[in-house]
Parts: sequence; structure tokens; C-alpha cells
Amino acid sequence: MPKLTVLPHPDVCPEGKVIEDAPSGVSICRVLLDHEVEIEHACELSCACTTCHVIVRQGYESLGEASDMEEDLLDKAWGLTSTSRLSCQAKLAGQDVTVEIPRYTINHAKENH
Repeated sequence: MPKLTVLPHPDVCPEGKVIEDAPSGVSICRVLLDHEVEIEHACELSCACTTCHVIVRQGYESLGEASDMEEDLLDKAWGLTSTSRLSCQAKLAGQDVTVEIPRYTINHAKENH
């Protein structure tokens, strides 16, 4: 099982987090939510928004290729980089992955859970 590391984010994960037992074949977003990292996911993981955008700092090449739909949505994401992914679409494989959650999203009305 790969290790998923989340870099510190002032609101979502102030201390950062290391998830040692992240299951392969599961989306980064689902793993984060299952481990109490409340990343935004306005479309409920259906690849219809950009609120779960992450920047992959390590392990990008181990993730499957982004679909055309994901690529089109990423063009609208705040802070887009060459290693940006929608965490609801990027599934973990066998390699460790480190992600950064961008400081802002284009979601103007954040719901409280």
C-alpha cells in the first residue's frame, strides 16, 4: 500500500498528514476524506468541478493519465500547475504520493460539514 502525504494547509490540514496505509486503486480524494482530511468536493467526486484540485509534489507519474474531461476542468482551477490533478479522479497506485492542497478554490460558497 502506498503512503499518501498531505502537506500542511492552514484550513484543511494545518499540521499536514501522513496516511501510511492508503489503498491502491482508490482516489486521493476518497482516501483524504476517509482519514478526516476535509478537502472540498462540491460535486461529490463526480468530476464536475475543481474544488478537490491538488498539486502532486511527489509520485505524479504513478497516477493514471487524466481524462479529457478532467483536463478541461483543470483549466478552470485556481493555481493550476503541470502536476495538478482533481483528487476525485487521481487513483493511487503502488508508489508513495505527496500532495499539496491549494490555498484557494473557485468555490465561493464553502459549506460547513
